[in-house]
Amino acid sequence: MTNLTYSTYVAPSKPVVSDDLPPGEVRRLWSPTAATLIHGDHDAVLVDPLMTAAEGEDLAGWIAATGKNLTTIFVTHGHGDHFFGAAPVLERFPAARMVATPAVVEGMRQNLSPAWLDGFWRARFPGQLADRLVVAEPLEGDALALEGEELAAIDLGHTDTDGTTALHVPSIGLVVAGDAVYDDVHLYLAESVAGGIDHWLAALEVLEGLRPTAVVSGHRQADASDDPRFIDETRKYLKVFAAAQARTETALDLYNAVLAAYPDRLNRGVLWNSARAVKSDGHR
Repeated sequence: MTNLTYSTYVAPSKPVVSDDLPPGEVRRLWSPTAATLIHGDHDAVLVDPLMTAAEGEDLAGWIAATGKNLTTIFVTHGHGDHFFGAAPVLERFPAARMVATPAVVEGMRQNLSPAWLDGFWRARFPGQLADRLVVAEPLEGDALALEGEELAAIDLGHTDTDGTTALHVPSIGLVVAGDAVYDDVHLYLAESVAGGIDHWLAALEVLEGLRPTAVVSGHRQADASDDPRFIDETRKYLKVFAAAQARTETALDLYNAVLAAYPDRLNRGVLWNSARAVKSDGHR
């Protein structure tokens, strides 16, 4: 067996074409997004190959500069900002396979439907997505192998969308959490109706039960610490949001209540979208 390690590439915040601006904001930004390379002496596995064509190309160059042979891309969940950038990476590493659990593959296909791809993603990022958008192969079993070490796909169910996963590397205590954990970025809760927050809280219990020593959040700053405490920070945010949702009537009131608790987190736009999605006051 070999000693594995990991490196993280973070695509910075980028402008979004949208007229759905939070109160007092003059532009909409997308959250910074992480891709993680787990590697041994020779081979590597990439988790979540980002969104835009330019991000995928930069990511491919970053991987190539390590000198590692990319064997596999693993996708944690079906949101397009975590897999649309795969094609440039696969062009640089044509022998690599992209895999995900069957539930994640279904989510990827939904994000490639015309309603989502044209109505949401391309409308917000015109001309920025790759011409070829690739869906993962269903993962056989629940683990990958990397230079004799096991990387386990952890089924989390609903977190910020349905059918999500994390990738656990027991030999080094690493959890690549996808969007199950956020690090100082407002959570995307627009899909949290019908018990979504409770399901997400249960998923965090699963992650804590792995006793990780490092946790890579899907949305984070480039200099984030990967401290496992962000599992609990995500839990606290969910509870603050749920309590504010219960005591407020309008999307604006909910937005202001959560913002008062978390004034310094990145991307108020995603909080505004979440508030509007869960309140039926005409602001959906």
